[in-house]
Amino acid sequence: MATEDLVGFLVRGLVDNPDDVTVSTVEGDAANILELRVNAEDVELVEGEDGETLEHIKALVSAASGKTKSIVELLEANDGSGEEE
Repeated sequence: MATEDLVGFLVRGLVDNPDDVTVSTVEGDAANILELRVNAEDVELVEGEDGETLEHIKALVSAASGKTKSIVELLEANDGSGEEE
């Protein structure tokens, strides 16, 4: 299982809007960055209390990534409401 698939699998199990979860990889020389986008309503679920859930996801991805370092970055997706904060 690719790290991108692992992140998607883990996060879809946590959120209320699993269809809005996307993971894309930006390959770099020293590391791959996994850009995780979720529905705005699900950000708190992914981060968890004091950011612990997201830190655990990052630790799993780090362990599973092998020789190439992988970094997970949580990016909030548009919730489709058209409202800006």
